[in-house]
Amino acid sequence: MLRIILTVIQVLTALFLTCVVLLQSGKNAGLSGAIAGAADSFLSKNKASTWDAKLAKATKWVAVAFMILTLVLSLLPATAVAPAA
Repeated sequence: MLRIILTVIQVLTALFLTCVVLLQSGKNAGLSGAIAGAADSFLSKNKASTWDAKLAKATKWVAVAFMILTLVLSLLPATAVAPAA
């Protein structure tokens, strides 16, 4: 029963993680974007309160939860099925 509950939570976590990753804006500006991005992040004071920053933080926490759930599920013993007589 515990295994089923954890599996359902893991599937929901995977779906939420997929949605959070897809909602983030792309960061494919190249080298010039990386240089300008460093200047922008240095000059902007409200960087931590932007939507992308919140999504990035959520991505990290949900990914950690997903990894922990995967580890716990792999360490749980499989339910043994008795052979039919």
